[in-house]
Amino acid sequence: MIETYHTFFEEYFHHYLPLLPDAWLRLAARALSRRLGKRLDAFIVPSRAVEQALHRYGIRIPVHIIPTGLDLAEFTPGDKRRFCQRHKLATHRPTLVYVGRVAHEKNIGFLLDVVDRLRQELPEVLLVIAGEGPASGALQRRATQLRLTDNVAFVGYLPRGQPLWDCYAAGDAFVFASKTETQGLVLLEALALGVPVVSTAEFGSCDVLKGCGGTLLAQSNVADFTAQALRLLRDPELRRFLSEQARTDVLHWSIEHTTAKLVAYYASLIEDSESAGGPLADAAVALGKVLGPDVSEQ
Repeated sequence: MIETYHTFFEEYFHHYLPLLPDAWLRLAARALSRRLGKRLDAFIVPSRAVEQALHRYGIRIPVHIIPTGLDLAEFTPGDKRRFCQRHKLATHRPTLVYVGRVAHEKNIGFLLDVVDRLRQELPEVLLVIAGEGPASGALQRRATQLRLTDNVAFVGYLPRGQPLWDCYAAGDAFVFASKTETQGLVLLEALALGVPVVSTAEFGSCDVLKGCGGTLLAQSNVADFTAQALRLLRDPELRRFLSEQARTDVLHWSIEHTTAKLVAYYASLIEDSESAGGPLADAAVALGKVLGPDVSEQ
């Protein structure tokens, strides 16, 4: 029995159970994870940061890193003009895009502070926030308090496919500042569409961003993030260069690549069980029938 562990519960519970002490919720998340680990043969996690967190919890079963892959064939070029027409936005404005759950743990308020600083240099700068979630109301009120209503556009949930690809394409850069991401699939989606990324590299997003040529890494403070975003917005040649790098670097995150790792890991666990006379011998036969001789021989 193998479990995928893709949510850093320790950093999420307190956002949704605010009346309980943060320390209690962290202890509960760790205890639940340990209890789950006692029932499993292995965990599969998307990043090194999650692996390290489980080891800190005292998890003793194997923890194997296999990131979630992208079906790169699903991505088609986005159309900024079409997106702007649909949402009544000007096409000429320097534009930053965030896509994802509009939740407190995503640190979107930090992006509002960045835009507040950016507009001092680029008064027409626009941040597009695509998605829905429990922080939507608070963020809209925060944007109003900062007098950013002309600089932030909340466009709500967009269905996966062309409407979403158009949204990504509307951005001169994709911006991201989550501190609790276990991987950051939206970062990979932006890269797959050739949209340069400006992001902090914290927790699981480090695995995606470190060494990725399509990104500018920023420190977790408003001044540095603003400086990196401003650098990108003012330099069209840099945007073109990073766009090309993004499309190249995202290739090793393909679903074919990560699925091959997943199949190999399943096979290794079955082989270990067989050699130990364990209960997975029948599973080895079943896996071979499902995958076919070409894959199972590999």
